[in-house]
Amino acid sequence: MSTTDTVDDAPPGDPAAAWPRLARSALLAVVFVCAACGLVYELALVSLGSFLIGNTATQASIVLSVMVFAMGVGSLAAKPLQPRSVTAFAVVELALALLGGLSVMALYAAFAHLELYTPALIAVAFVLGLLIGAEIPLLMVLLQRIRRQEAGAAVADMFAVDYIGALVGGLCFPFLLLPLFGQLRGALVVGLVNAAAGCFLVFVIFRKALRRSHLVALSVASLVVVATLIAALVLSTRFEVTARQALYRDPIVASARSAYQDIVITERGTGAGPDTRLYLNGDLQFSSIDEHRYHEALVHPAMAGAHASVLILGGGDGLALREVLRYPGIREVTLVELDPAMIRLARTDERLRRLNKGSMSDPRAEIVTADAFGWLRHTDRRFDVIVVDMPDPDDTATAKLYSTEFYAMVRAHLADGGRVVVQAGSPYFAPKSFWCIASTMRAAGLPATPYHVDVPAFGDWGFHLASTRGPVSPAVEPPEPLRFLSAEQLTAATVFPLDRQPLDLPPSTLMDPRILRYAQGEWATY
Repeated sequence: MSTTDTVDDAPPGDPAAAWPRLARSALLAVVFVCAACGLVYELALVSLGSFLIGNTATQASIVLSVMVFAMGVGSLAAKPLQPRSVTAFAVVELALALLGGLSVMALYAAFAHLELYTPALIAVAFVLGLLIGAEIPLLMVLLQRIRRQEAGAAVADMFAVDYIGALVGGLCFPFLLLPLFGQLRGALVVGLVNAAAGCFLVFVIFRKALRRSHLVALSVASLVVVATLIAALVLSTRFEVTARQALYRDPIVASARSAYQDIVITERGTGAGPDTRLYLNGDLQFSSIDEHRYHEALVHPAMAGAHASVLILGGGDGLALREVLRYPGIREVTLVELDPAMIRLARTDERLRRLNKGSMSDPRAEIVTADAFGWLRHTDRRFDVIVVDMPDPDDTATAKLYSTEFYAMVRAHLADGGRVVVQAGSPYFAPKSFWCIASTMRAAGLPATPYHVDVPAFGDWGFHLASTRGPVSPAVEPPEPLRFLSAEQLTAATVFPLDRQPLDLPPSTLMDPRILRYAQGEWATY
């Protein structure tokens, strides 16, 4: 053996020399695993950003563009390493397994404790891309040293396996890793798989191609990487609890990570009783101290008329449903919520049940787990009242629920003279978003009447009320006295100050989601 890593003259005991076909198949299997792991790392960064920051399109653009650029740099950087391809590949793979496995944990810590998420994301994406880019040239050298073949044929074999591995990794991430392990532990598990694949290739197939000193050093490094990833896996639950708590002012009393969002409930004692707060992906949804202001203003103006059948889109906490069920003339109420984890919490968590008065388990209510957009497309039912209680349109998943196409479907499912009310954000903090919703509803045949109330946890908050018969003035005919809303309050709610007059904005559509651009710009400074 020479002092360089080569298997051209490997001893007979070397599997790469003794059984070239087996060695080649094993190497292509490692290419498959590495490709799957690499794509999982990319998807994990995109997914984490969408949970923590929202704005999925921007997060995906940053991660993918930085990583693809870095992969090109990594491919060039691997050229000088080719004479020692086995050692170089081992180092690259161990570094990739360690950084990729710890990437979600590191970025979560940067977000929770340091408020340096975006710079950290760019740095991690670049280094991961650099290492992923260095893999293929080194693996190509190893493939050619096992058995020489035409460059075109070798590239075709390598990239065919690489792309198939990427397909499998891309499918495993949402359907296997996230449901079984979650984001943080899923990345650590993939890091361990990545390390195992690299170690198998180096220590089993190309072991005899390494000098003894390199073999010892790489063995120690492998043990350190695997031990680090296992330790992180063991401590991951404690880390996640600590990091998550750092994001919230009050103690966390319940949490759930679903396929759609991160759900957190906090609670602290106050002079007025416990202040229970619900957060979705870090965004406050309500405070128990003043949520009645929001939900009374959302529901009751739409109920001042025929209301035998009611549809609630969103509102998985059950608080809007609580207000609807106060009316004795209700014949049917259907609530459509995307996230089954939110429905489960609203039904079982004692704090949410206390607030929603058990509405999610009321026999008069039909709870449907579905995407509101898709559900409306596949039903022909009509309703006297439709309450649209969706999260703010600050990412691509929710922007479609504030489009002309969506409101046109809502209108098609209203009975003659039926009313629809839409939560529309803050006319003070997000005026473009607020008035864009009004113009979008108008474009869908729902000329809306805007109104706004004060909700201390949010500030000034607004809604749009519309009817199939044209503009309608907000009114209230509650079955019993309300805590906040009154006819006088609603009269004042339709008046906007001089510095918050209506804005004439074009509507938002699926093909041109203007609401997303407005919301991302305005809520970023909220």
